Amino acid sequence: MPDQPLLSRLDLNLLVSLDALLTERSVTRAAERLHLSQPALSASLSRLRTHFDDPILARRGNAYELTPLAVRLTEHTTTALEAARRVFESQAAWDPRQSTREFSLYGSDYGFATVGRAASRMARERAPGVRFRFMLHNPTIVEDASSRLRSADAMLIPHGFLADLPYTDLWQDDWVGIASAHDTRISGTARMADLAERPWVFTYQSREAFTSASRQIQQLGIEPRVEAVVESFLALPHFIEGTDRLGLVQTSLAPILERSADVRRFALPFDATPVLNAMWWNPVHDRDPEHVWMRGLFADAAAALADG
Repeated sequence: MPDQPLLSRLDLNLLVSLDALLTERSVTRAAERLHLSQPALSASLSRLRTHFDDPILARRGNAYELTPLAVRLTEHTTTALEAARRVFESQAAWDPRQSTREFSLYGSDYGFATVGRAASRMARERAPGVRFRFMLHNPTIVEDASSRLRSADAMLIPHGFLADLPYTDLWQDDWVGIASAHDTRISGTARMADLAERPWVFTYQSREAFTSASRQIQQLGIEPRVEAVVESFLALPHFIEGTDRLGLVQTSLAPILERSADVRRFALPFDATPVLNAMWWNPVHDRDPEHVWMRGLFADAAAALADG
């Protein structure tokens, strides 16, 4: 076949470099991601430019943009790289107790500190050689979830942000308020007037990134006075302790935060819409027996979490 000699002459390591360059859109960041020197990755980019007869990355002011060809290559590259990885990681008979596979998952620190921690502990007993790489998501990653999940195994995120991807529901969580432990004005349950008068610390506050409870407060006619926004649930209590600020967190996370900072929880004066946490993945993983095992592990971990 005429294309076989061409393929045999290709260095498939270039596929790894191409994927990093298309994802990071920067030679420096791509080199850091691959733990390579910048000159080494620049050499790979030069070879890629020669092969495709295209710049791949084009400078626009102080930044680089993908060329039209590079944009078209993005989906094909992640698919090809994932397929290659699956080929060389496949085993005739997969035994969890003998596996050394690394599963990569996107999520927030809330998901990692709850179901992620529980799943990791369960895996230590069921498959001691299996590893997990927990990677923090951001709005850009969530918007590009379908593509990102071709090379990552899953994303832990509640319903309301993704669609048209396979998923499995994990557990339902509720919302509570967080105040400084020495705040004498709030005990037990807050009043709606407290929510309106007090300053707030929010976790995420943008059109793409938000919490359902914070949106619900606004829908009830209260415009919270936000003094700080932190993109971390675990960091939230440190902006609240010793102040008159309030915050919103998931019920399963509250005990962890109370141990990490001098804060305490309180009940909200309205019925907050529960959070339905789920695991999402790309359909390319549907029939992967190792991926099926991983999904079952997280389902078991979520069931244990829901049972307290």
